[in-house]
Amino acid sequence: MDMPPPWHTYWRNGGDAGQPTEIKWTLPEGVTAGDIQWPLPDKEIDTAGDTSLVTYIYTNQVVLLVPITIGKAAPAGTLTLTASAKWMECSDICKFGASDASATLTVGDEAKPSPDAGVIEKWRAKVPKADIALSAMAFWDAAPPRDNSRGLMIEWKTNAAPADFYPFANTNFEVGGVTDPLPGPTGMIRLRKIVKKTEGGWPEEIAGILAGKVGLPDRFGVEENLKIQAPASPAPSPAKTPAQTGSIVAMLFFAFLGGLILNVMPCVLPVIALKILSFVNQSKESPRRVRQLGVVYGLGVLVSFLVLAGLAIGAQRAGGVANWGDAFRNRQFQIVFTILMTLIALNLFGVFEITLGGKALGAASELSAKPGFPGAFFNGILATLLATPCTAPFLGGALVFAFTQTPLITITAFLAAGVGFAFPFVALCWNPRLIKLLPKPGAWMERFKNAMGFPMLATAVWLLWVASSGEDDALWLGLFLVALALAAWIWGQFVQRGARLRGFAVVICLLLVGTDYAVILQGRLQWLSAQTKIAGIDWQTWSSEAVEKARRDGHPVVVDFTARSCVTCNLNLASSLEIDRTRAKLKQIGAATFKADYTHEDPAIARELRRFGASGVPLVLVYAKEPDREPQVLPTILTPAIVLNALDQAAK
Repeated sequence: MDMPPPWHTYWRNGGDAGQPTEIKWTLPEGVTAGDIQWPLPDKEIDTAGDTSLVTYIYTNQVVLLVPITIGKAAPAGTLTLTASAKWMECSDICKFGASDASATLTVGDEAKPSPDAGVIEKWRAKVPKADIALSAMAFWDAAPPRDNSRGLMIEWKTNAAPADFYPFANTNFEVGGVTDPLPGPTGMIRLRKIVKKTEGGWPEEIAGILAGKVGLPDRFGVEENLKIQAPASPAPSPAKTPAQTGSIVAMLFFAFLGGLILNVMPCVLPVIALKILSFVNQSKESPRRVRQLGVVYGLGVLVSFLVLAGLAIGAQRAGGVANWGDAFRNRQFQIVFTILMTLIALNLFGVFEITLGGKALGAASELSAKPGFPGAFFNGILATLLATPCTAPFLGGALVFAFTQTPLITITAFLAAGVGFAFPFVALCWNPRLIKLLPKPGAWMERFKNAMGFPMLATAVWLLWVASSGEDDALWLGLFLVALALAAWIWGQFVQRGARLRGFAVVICLLLVGTDYAVILQGRLQWLSAQTKIAGIDWQTWSSEAVEKARRDGHPVVVDFTARSCVTCNLNLASSLEIDRTRAKLKQIGAATFKADYTHEDPAIARELRRFGASGVPLVLVYAKEPDREPQVLPTILTPAIVLNALDQAAK
């Protein structure tokens, strides 16, 4: 099978979205065909949506070998072999293909290699072997099952890395594509997979391919049928031996060192401005006061790391996999922190002058203006939160090791990292002579504060990208932040600095923020229910041929000619197309939906727009399922009633 990029086909287990190739044979009497011998595939992980989709694919070229057995009683002469193949091929879209093939073999007294013998041997070498003893084992992890899912540990002796497990397809259970590598005994690979039960009991055996890399680009795969041991233990007994004690001490040292280095990682750089400004102001205080503030900052860091340790332990007990920075994979947390970073940047720019000292959205601004125990404590919390998406050298491995240990060791490891993270600040506060070397307060501080708004703004932009699961989300979250910035400007200009219209300005700010939240954050982004976000309309890529085919198949058709830069297009989408009533109606009448994206120049779309008298987008067409009926051209500004009425007409 030759596939031009970016098209691909699928392995025997397509994964979350693919289907394998099937071959049916028509063979003479006495001739039999065996199972397909599948070469080791590539693993593709798509993280564009709310969840990761894992598929096992072949790109460019693949040869699927099938052993043919000719019985001893087969008569001499020519035999004809015929095969019918069906496959799924995908790029941005997916479609099914089919083809017939035939070949002849001559049965005689002499064996002669065919011209394709070299190709066959080349691809036979890519097929995973089933006769290599790896002493592999599988066992359930200690966490109880949750929602018909539980963790499975797979362990074998190998020096190959990275390593993975490609599961075969099963009818009674599914093995997730995502693989979590875990620390194992010396010379051993340990992986964690999530098994989801669909019916029956938990499996006692699991089959698949143990894959690894000996060197680049060498890959190997070994077929294994593993019996799952029960009862299972995720790690060796925690009895304290000298070797284990030494490993734990080393882990604590690396956790401390990683926390220390974390101070200079990019994720923490934006808060350094707040620390420096705090240092400068503290230089006017007594040495005793400065030391107290440093200790309070350190306590804020340690409390934050204790909370992170608690979350990690809770996730482990609930059957999940805890990792450094898990909070930043929560979309609500991402959005809240995006808002927080935006407000801090605006405050540093001088748009408004609120010092919130422990209040929700602008707590960090207090740190640059009024040092004190609450501010120092929150400074430690803020610095820790900014550090969570980063993994400093030594820190990642130490915490991964800690996740596999007892809760007490996990907590100790997090505290060691917290001590390392807080150490430079506390040490500087403890030695007043070092603080006296800092510049004296002056007018430069205001300019410096303004300049430090740009790193904060860059952090906000990065967080906006992290929190956006698609281009539309980025647009709407960006518009939300613009409206929020306008409200902050009104507050600063007319509530804080203005002598008149303060009450009116407060009302405008409240209305603006409330509408901003209701329409965009909750209404459009559904941020509080982001993990169970309703799937949108299944838009297919537009082409006139695809529309005609859908109509021939008896489907009404909706075509949305749009562009990402078209504000009216996006408003129509939000108000009238991507809403529950329209989605339900489309499903009810079995409509096919196509999107013609005119963000970039496309001659075919331009011709279609001119055909319907449109000089540009938006243009929405609704076709009836009868091919001879002309489409309905909807108005430029849509309402739900207009769209639903057009769909009713198309279904008649």
